[in-house]
Amino acid sequence: MSETTKAGFVALIGEPNAGKSTLLNRMVGAKVSIVTHKVQTTRARIRGIAIEGQTQLVFVDTPGLFKPRRRLDRAMVAAAWGGAGDSDVVVLMIEAHRGMSEGVKAILAALQEKTGKAKVALAINKIDKVKTEALLALTADMNDAYPFAETFMISAERGHGCDALRSWLADQMPEGPWLYPEDQIADTPMRNIAAEITREKLTLRLHQELPYELTVETENWEERKDGSVRIDQLIYVARDGHKGIVLGKKGETAKAVNTAARLELEEFLGRRVHLFVQVKVRPNWLEERERYSEMGLDYKDGNDG
Repeated sequence: MSETTKAGFVALIGEPNAGKSTLLNRMVGAKVSIVTHKVQTTRARIRGIAIEGQTQLVFVDTPGLFKPRRRLDRAMVAAAWGGAGDSDVVVLMIEAHRGMSEGVKAILAALQEKTGKAKVALAINKIDKVKTEALLALTADMNDAYPFAETFMISAERGHGCDALRSWLADQMPEGPWLYPEDQIADTPMRNIAAEITREKLTLRLHQELPYELTVETENWEERKDGSVRIDQLIYVARDGHKGIVLGKKGETAKAVNTAARLELEEFLGRRVHLFVQVKVRPNWLEERERYSEMGLDYKDGNDG
């Protein structure tokens, strides 16, 4: 590799459900971050790695920034701002049709202090949902509120404007050796990605029933001689009643989730997967230090104050 290689970190920040995970997966070209239509589904900073010419872009997908109410919320918000502060470039994503919401205004007010010396770009997502006049007015209002280095109008889902954003990001990265091997797309352990895939399937299946009250951990990962892999996972729920919801009538919900997660894992890994999932009641998992470590969050960031 020539000496002109570049590498750096890009943090994607914004309100919950702004499309950060969709953009990350679009940039990387593979699914490394959980994508659902529920808010606050990303709990840990997930790094996805993209190559643009001689530049390696390491994307940090942060939890959505929102008003924290409990320990997990506070740890997620701390992780989001931590990811922004540690990056070379920060991309603030907003939804075109939501405009300058109260949440966006709160993020704008904190940007200068939280992002340090990092350049900040604006990405207005879901541009197909508004008319051109409204889009131009929003762009002007946002740039009046904060001196963004550049503004991009994109559709993360359809890919519009994403190539221009990636090219610009590559130009901003500092010169230096690549930080990860060329064929690596994420620095998140596969055990964690597997747990996230199962949690996504649960989230999609259960909709509003268990927004926060469950977590998934990969307890065991066994490489088989035939090239397949056995994965044992635990779904922790906070209450007995929740266990019944996750299992479903005659275990149908759990079976459907298991099948959907296994099929996606097989596609992701390119080999046969034997997935075994158990549901356990753990009333205080939201307060347990080890659960936060599994999610890549800092337990102490969840303290009040």
